[in-house]
Amino acid sequence: MGSSTYEWIVHNEKKVASQTGSAWPYSQPAWIFSNRKLPIIKGKDIKFVSGDVRQAHAEMRSAAGTKNIWIVGGGDLAGQFYDAGLLDELIIQVGSATLGKGKPLFPRRVLSPILRLVSVCQMGAGMVELRYKVNKGGVSCGS
Repeated sequence: MGSSTYEWIVHNEKKVASQTGSAWPYSQPAWIFSNRKLPIIKGKDIKFVSGDVRQAHAEMRSAAGTKNIWIVGGGDLAGQFYDAGLLDELIIQVGSATLGKGKPLFPRRVLSPILRLVSVCQMGAGMVELRYKVNKGGVSCGS
């Protein structure tokens, strides 16, 4: 997770707890990528890391076993995993309130055929989830 997402959770702990039942809603280990010193949530399996994402990814992969690794918050953080060849899928949730403002969603020039849209799901009256597969093997006929 990026540091801005982590800080939002820390600063909105009452809202998070009311929606999820816990101020820190994750039971799995979490890696927080930041070059800054951040507040610590005691008693939770949280690791603060900086530098090349490949080093942290090896530890994350070991901890996850056969489960997926989820990169949340921070398009640049997801972009670093993409640059290192470690991103398999993009799951993007877009709400009408976020259109036209904010940081770039994914600050990389990655277009079709590298990204292949695999599903679109409406979430209530104001959200949509887009799922893209990252084609790592280049372009082939029919893809």
